Amino acid sequence: MKKEFRLLVADKVRKGEELSIEWATELFPGFHFSQKRESELLYGNKEREEDVIANTLAVPFQKVRTFGGPGVEWDNKLIFGDNLQALKTLVEMKKTGKLCNSDGTPGARLIYIDPPFATRQDMASWNSERAYTDKIAGAEFIEFLRKRLVLLKELLSDDGSIFVHLDWKKSHYIKVILDELFGEANFRNEIVWFYPRGGDADKQFNRKHDNILWYSKSSSKWVFNWKDVLIPYTKEQLERFKETDKDGRKFYWNVNPRGETVKTYLHKTGIGEYDVWNIGINATAIQALNYPTQKPEKLLERIIKAASNSGDLILDCFAGSGTTLVVAEKMSRRWVGIDCGKLSIYTIQKRFLKLDESKDIKNPGKEYAKPCTPFTLYNAGLYDFSALKELPRDGWRWFALKLFGCTDEPHQIGGIQLDGKKNGAPVLVFDHHNKPDARVTEETIQDINSAIGDKIGRKCFIIAPRGCFDFQQDYIDLGNVRYYALRIPYSVINELHARGFQPLRQPNDETAVNNTVDAVGFDFIQRPSIDYSVVIRKPKGEQNEKLCLQINKFESKARIRGEDTKGGLETFSMLMLDSNYNAREKVFNMEHVVYAHQLEANNWETSLPITNIGESLMVIAVDVYGNEACDLLMRKDIKQLKKNSEPVKSKRKR
Repeated sequence: MKKEFRLLVADKVRKGEELSIEWATELFPGFHFSQKRESELLYGNKEREEDVIANTLAVPFQKVRTFGGPGVEWDNKLIFGDNLQALKTLVEMKKTGKLCNSDGTPGARLIYIDPPFATRQDMASWNSERAYTDKIAGAEFIEFLRKRLVLLKELLSDDGSIFVHLDWKKSHYIKVILDELFGEANFRNEIVWFYPRGGDADKQFNRKHDNILWYSKSSSKWVFNWKDVLIPYTKEQLERFKETDKDGRKFYWNVNPRGETVKTYLHKTGIGEYDVWNIGINATAIQALNYPTQKPEKLLERIIKAASNSGDLILDCFAGSGTTLVVAEKMSRRWVGIDCGKLSIYTIQKRFLKLDESKDIKNPGKEYAKPCTPFTLYNAGLYDFSALKELPRDGWRWFALKLFGCTDEPHQIGGIQLDGKKNGAPVLVFDHHNKPDARVTEETIQDINSAIGDKIGRKCFIIAPRGCFDFQQDYIDLGNVRYYALRIPYSVINELHARGFQPLRQPNDETAVNNTVDAVGFDFIQRPSIDYSVVIRKPKGEQNEKLCLQINKFESKARIRGEDTKGGLETFSMLMLDSNYNAREKVFNMEHVVYAHQLEANNWETSLPITNIGESLMVIAVDVYGNEACDLLMRKDIKQLKKNSEPVKSKRKR
């Protein structure tokens, strides 16, 4: 029985929570249980809940920057990375009291997710690889989502709720999964979101609704602010309240289901909300971001208002355009958002930086007129090594341990100071800060083995920057001990994990923006190189001049299944532009995005009006692995183009 599993069981017993039936075979090996759930969805490769929790690799969060200045007690969090690994890290933060509501209770009070759904396989072949993770169908998708639901349940506060937004294609399968994980007794509502809009079907009824499944973590306590979501009375309804009692309260006589005549009183505010919500898609018009599957703020407002209170923590691990986070912010909630797409991250960043210009929740006719509270952008699973090198020794040591899933347990063996443990085996974080010229050689390993080889088990791990190792092999065997070299920057050694490393993948067309991504392990940013030229010209048939940018060459690098891989334009994902870049604050405010397929169709060229360009233009090219190449064009240099007939080319690799 693994140590993490024992601690998990002890924690649940201490809290008085029920244990999963599947755990019985682990707790009582050899004893056969015949009890079965009332319903269970069976399919291949379905992992036990405890295995999902134990086997998911937690990845440390690398701070990129904080917007709005640091918070006093809490900074809202926007995380770029695979949500499964990020959720595991958040579970650990909850255990240590670092993920709380404003009242101090641990965990998220409300989780809303709108996971991507796909019914067709979008494949793009490149060197026998999927250029980017395709839409997952059938049982594979169900298990993809189930793993995340297992961790989301762990992240909920004891009185927390989860709302899972689905459509007609998969809702029936996921309902069974949610019953398994949360229990049918904790199923609160199936909310039908009805969105009437144009278009008629001629072979079946019009499909104009989504399904939102609401579950509470507990069957005895959860937040439901029913008075805050009352529906205003219509004129016809008010006319029914013709009677008045001795206290002056209006009512009308009604017959209940048992045939009894009862009084139905007029509530001051309205009547209770139903489980069918008519919120038009056009409600997104004033918030339109040209982001696929963006949901109306009114929809999220109703959910957040009903199932949380001011200061509560809201979590969305499929953040998309960021509507959940924006509404949480406007309603004075804390929030954490996760997404694996660079387009999502930059879209959310832009929404918050311009939050004061957006519409107010309570009065949509007015602007919100308040800046956002502080939030911090983090990388999770894809790291900037140049920033890591600047960390002090203690920060580097902590990050290195977390990066490889090690516990922070300083101890000494044979006179050697060790830093932690990985699955019970000792871990040494090489001190390159105080010994910048020192190297890890085979002789170094032999010296370590002489001191501790007969005092440890069969494994020992040594973590150091890749340049500090003087040998190429991933491990060295000395006697009965295997010494692993864990290099930074470097993807996780495949032998140490059940699956080989899979990088995050970015879309190369707008139809793939919400595809599911299932990454494993971590990697480091390997900035692509881009060669482009810019020229000013007046397109045929147009009145105004435009700046035309043409990509001449693009090269990317990634490490897939333990092998370094290079690619050209086929690994290009998207081009993002900020035509009025704030060079002083160094804040990228995405205004335009052009996908690879659009560029390719136009001979790898795009353009924008000269009049739209401010003091500087920031150009960001993203590859399918999430790496960025950035370049800044100053307006004075762009003006100079008008004097020259020759286009200006980029001068360096970025």
